[in-house]
Amino acid sequence: MSRQDVLITAAELKDRLPSVILIDVGADETGRTQGIAGAVPVSAIAFAGTGGGVRGNRPLPDIVVFQDRVRNWGIDDDSDIVLYDDKGDLQAARGWWTLKWAGLKTVRLLDGGLAAAERAGLPLTTLEPPNRQGQAVLGAGHLPILEADEAAEYARQGRLLDARASKAFNGDPEAKTGGHIPGAVNIPASGNLDVDGTFLSDEALAELYPERDDIGVSCGAGVSAAHNAAALAILGIIPPLYVASWSGWSADASRPVAYGKAVSL
Repeated sequence: MSRQDVLITAAELKDRLPSVILIDVGADETGRTQGIAGAVPVSAIAFAGTGGGVRGNRPLPDIVVFQDRVRNWGIDDDSDIVLYDDKGDLQAARGWWTLKWAGLKTVRLLDGGLAAAERAGLPLTTLEPPNRQGQAVLGAGHLPILEADEAAEYARQGRLLDARASKAFNGDPEAKTGGHIPGAVNIPASGNLDVDGTFLSDEALAELYPERDDIGVSCGAGVSAAHNAAALAILGIIPPLYVASWSGWSADASRPVAYGKAVSL
């Protein structure tokens, strides 16, 4: 992958409308009703299955169920799909990752999200449900994942990147809240973004991720880790994602917990 495979700019999107399938992620969770004209409103949890326990809060969806959802969004196998949100694509990235995991080829994030669309003068309207049925045929496993034992091994070698905010990663040992997988390295997903909410340049991302060989990504529940996965994909790296992440790890009382700062990459 390269930057052009992961991201589309607002200016580029403006030239391609209405030939793309636009997915507006998470508007219903915040009560936002306005989005880019023609966008399909999709809940962030639509990219996950039923969670709980060691599966984590946002496990991967059942592929048959997910295929039905995707078809309801008007998506075909050859659709050009663009996802965005109003949070720097921190939610949309999980949608991007899950659609790629399910085998769809042309899936990108709108660089800068809704704010970039507004700056570029893209038309905004009240979000409406889709009005066509797609025919996409999905299959699981097109992006790599980690199970808990594999994530533990990556972490032991300092190769598991945790995308949570530092406060959650460091945790509080006295209150027994937060913490991280022993050996994991903290690279908060928010650090992937420039001040305007767009992704950092390739050069700046390369500085943020100086070690990129054989690394995995994790977070709280497999959402912000997908943002780190997108940042690495811009650099041509496809890391495995520990989908259950901390929510699944911490549900298993036999798993060790580390607190405090970890050594940086």
